[in-house]
Amino acid sequence: MNLTDSNLISAISSEIRRIFGWNVIVSSYVDAPAEYFNRSRGQYILEGILGMASRISSERRDIVLIVADLDAYAGDLNFVFGQAEFNGSAAVVYLERLRPEFYGERGDYSLFTKRVLKEVMHELGHVLGLGHCGNWRCVMHFSNTIMDTDRKGNYDSYYCSRCLDIIRRSSRKIARRV
Repeated sequence: MNLTDSNLISAISSEIRRIFGWNVIVSSYVDAPAEYFNRSRGQYILEGILGMASRISSERRDIVLIVADLDAYAGDLNFVFGQAEFNGSAAVVYLERLRPEFYGERGDYSLFTKRVLKEVMHELGHVLGLGHCGNWRCVMHFSNTIMDTDRKGNYDSYYCSRCLDIIRRSSRKIARRV
């Protein structure tokens, strides 16, 4: 699978429309610059890729989500599933560690897609000003492991009622802004 996986792109676009009511424009593929790759770790530094998303969002004046078929880390963290500008306009989701195969499991496209959608909703929640939620079932709960990701976000809306209320208010502000 690569970033031209039309089923995954369609699932992401569809869920963003369903949850937020936003129009989604799928843009072109962007290569991750080599300077953001840490050879000794075999991973990309998160800040570089998030910076790319931020620059694109400034140019386009839109919320930009990069779905990167990469493995990334930040600071002292061994890995990250994603990152977003809090109350900003840029977010990134990294696919590598969302795949069951990464953990030695059999490939499961349905599970992989669910994980990706949960992380997309989590990072867009940060863009809309949501912090981490104490409710372990809410998609805004912090994921330390892939098991945390699998447990959370199993509401129809992904978010608990408290976070969903904040999301709805934030989404209306964004709709007026755009």
